[in-house]
Amino acid sequence: MSVSTPVVIRSLRVVLPEGERPADVLVRDGRIARIAAHGTLAVDRTVDHPAQLVDLGSTALLPGLVDTHVHVNEPGRTEWEGFASATRAAAAGGVTTIVDMPLNSIPPTVTVEALALKRKAAEGRAFVDLGFWGGAIPGNTADLEPLHHAGVFGFKSFLAPSGVDEFPHVEPPDLEAALAEQARIGAMAIIHAEDPAVLAAAPQQPGGRYRDFLASRPAEAETGAVARLLEAARRTGARVHVLHVSSSAVLPLLRRAREEGVRVSAETCPHYLTLAAEQVPDGDTAFKCCPPIRDESNRDALWQALADGEFTAVVSDHSPSTPDLKLLPEYGGSGDFAAAWGGIASLQLGLPAVWTEARRRGHTLAEVVRWMSAGPAELVGLSAVKGAIAVGRDADLVAFDPEAEFAVRAHALHHRNPVTPYAGRTLAGAVRTTWLRGREVDTGPGAEPFGRLLTRPVNPSPANPRPANSISPQAF
Repeated sequence: MSVSTPVVIRSLRVVLPEGERPADVLVRDGRIARIAAHGTLAVDRTVDHPAQLVDLGSTALLPGLVDTHVHVNEPGRTEWEGFASATRAAAAGGVTTIVDMPLNSIPPTVTVEALALKRKAAEGRAFVDLGFWGGAIPGNTADLEPLHHAGVFGFKSFLAPSGVDEFPHVEPPDLEAALAEQARIGAMAIIHAEDPAVLAAAPQQPGGRYRDFLASRPAEAETGAVARLLEAARRTGARVHVLHVSSSAVLPLLRRAREEGVRVSAETCPHYLTLAAEQVPDGDTAFKCCPPIRDESNRDALWQALADGEFTAVVSDHSPSTPDLKLLPEYGGSGDFAAAWGGIASLQLGLPAVWTEARRRGHTLAEVVRWMSAGPAELVGLSAVKGAIAVGRDADLVAFDPEAEFAVRAHALHHRNPVTPYAGRTLAGAVRTTWLRGREVDTGPGAEPFGRLLTRPVNPSPANPRPANSISPQAF
């Protein structure tokens, strides 16, 4: 449909902020103009005519997902992933907004000049709307305020080595300085929390046994780093967000800090919720990520925390690389977990992966939407325009068949490289159509990308972040 043509999208399963119900949704000029009872708008003379009707039947209508943790890697490492391939994969997976991490591009997004290069690389190549994080590394504290004013959504730091030399981790004095500056300018710090001292003391055993790799990244590395981060946040008053929580052991620390008034939130990822260490085949380095996929009992605890509202968001941490860097045996590699690149490629698969496990555990589509759309949108201050089917929001919409099942074929995905731990798995839920601001996104060859480059809103998220389950319908 054309963005200028009014359209009524009808479904028996429209997932609204207050829950799922049959409804008609009127889209006009790229926004949601009206929501009415199922079957009423096509005959309502107050609706623009001619208005196109899209009747989805029992296929669900969801708001587009918001993925605030994506490594696009362009410019500099476009052979790993690029704006065209990443955003095409996002659209095919029902994701209509992504926020790109400041690494592993070259240069990393740690200066205004580097941000300008990244925006130039993305211009005219994005199939979904796209924002950018900045980076806080040793020596760039003076760059944070200019980047903040240039529109980045916050600043990422690593407490342990990042894996790329051009984005070094912060030592305690660097962290203190960065958090103090971010508190001063009103920016959010997003943190990869693993303790380098704990990692250095852990047994390091090269080879293809996953249990050896898991032992090299123990849960204590996360708890130690989060404890140190929370102390720094208390001293500086900074707003902090803990990235990709893999260990449930950090949850009591976060809970206690929030009770004490520390401004902290956290996210987890589809791979921690849907995969388990017991399932990882030795040598299959497609499963390698840092922090690592832990055991089934830990996964159960993460799901309980998610149900209890302790996570603000579920986001992909899509961090792909070329097959040779993953050292996969099928590509002639050694299968050595210690030496392989650590990152999960899953941007196109996050929604069906989470829905598959959520449905098995008795959760609803409305909950999945809260975790993967509303929560991330609120995290980055976009909830006025993204994250819900509500009047006035962008008409970022997804037709999703929750009953369909499909086998994942890595070569059929839009990711630049055919590497994912989900290959061969059967997942539930298929994205049928994605609309961005009322316009259907074509992900086929030669399709026109029309995503916009986003900047941080003037009015950011609330100073004291709410857990995802506490978002009320009024917030939409």
